[in-house]
Order: sequence, then C-alpha cells, then structure tokens
Amino acid sequence: QVQLVESGGGSVQAGGSLRLSCAASGYTYSSYCMGWFRQAPGKERQWVATIWPGGGRTLYAGSVKGRFTISQDNAKKTQYLQMNSLKPEDTAIYYCAADSRPCMTYSEWGYWGQGTQVTVSS
Repeated sequence: QVQLVESGGGSVQAGGSLRLSCAASGYTYSSYCMGWFRQAPGKERQWVATIWPGGGRTLYAGSVKGRFTISQDNAKKTQYLQMNSLKPEDTAIYYCAADSRPCMTYSEWGYWGQGTQVTVSS
C-alpha cells in the first residue's frame, strides 16, 4: 500500500525559508513520478513542481520558479521541497503526490499525502 507522509510545514515571516519532506513507502520509489501541490483557503488545488524518476528532470509552476527547489533522495525514499524567499501568497496546505505513470501525462495523480500547513506572514 502506497503511503506518503509530509512534514516540515510551519509558520515563517515573508522572505524566510522552509523545507518540506515527503516520506514514501509501499512501492518502488525510484520508478515513480513525484510532485508537490498546494491549496490555499477558498482556492483550487495548484500544481507546484514535479520531479521525474531518478531526479534528472524537474518542472515548476511559474509562481514558484527560482524560489522553490524539488529534489529527492532515493535511498531514503523521500522527496523534498526547499522553499526560499517565501511570500504571504505561498500560504497553503502543501501536498506531495506520486504516480507510476510517466510524468505530466495525466491531470489526476494516483497517490497523495495528508498535507502540511505552510503559513507565511507579512
């Protein structure tokens, strides 16, 4: 059974940094497409970033490009989202996601974590 568990959320002032982690279990981690999403109150869920199996390719939403970095550690079966220069508009619940299909070939991901809250104050 696939399980994804996020951690690392919290409260930070604008301009600060946070690193989110997503520990995976129950599948062959290195073969899955991994990603991060976020959902702010009253808004739809928004895709943030994707990392291809093996970590050789990444893709970011325009709103976070240059500030956020997605990475993974296959030995630890964990993916990360390093968030720098945080802005109040980054406030949201952040979710990690995984899917066994080739990256970016679907709109709905197969597996989700429970989410972790990130709050950025001005």
